[in-house]
Amino acid sequence: MNADTASSSAADAVGSSETLLGMAALGKTAAALGLVIAIILVCTVLLKRWQKRYQPHSTRLQVVGSAAVGSRERVVIVELNDTWLVLGVGSGRVNKLHECPAPPRQPDAAPDAPSASGFAAHFAHALHKSNPHQTPPTRSTRKRSL
Repeated sequence: MNADTASSSAADAVGSSETLLGMAALGKTAAALGLVIAIILVCTVLLKRWQKRYQPHSTRLQVVGSAAVGSRERVVIVELNDTWLVLGVGSGRVNKLHECPAPPRQPDAAPDAPSASGFAAHFAHALHKSNPHQTPPTRSTRKRSL
């Protein structure tokens, strides 16, 4: 029986070593895959930063406004060299609808003190200070309380 147990333990050792070799190969493959994915992610981050840095910023072309007309159609107002272009943008097409001279630019001067009294006016003024890109509500657009 000693010969049988010795041969079965030798077979178990060979089976376990094959399992260990298979697990090692699987681990190496997973590590290589993780390395490739990490390299791809690092390259995309670097490319995004590089494109932002070396992409010339065009100040001649600005989108003034936009409105959705349908599910895939929009009307866009674009300012180009002191001219406003009204464009119809659809699925794969851009059509010029109208062209007019741009109105003169007025500096956006925010008042230092709120124009109306009350908590709502102070709150709107504080919100406008924290986010200057958002237009403050006017008296006609605010809901009046009874």
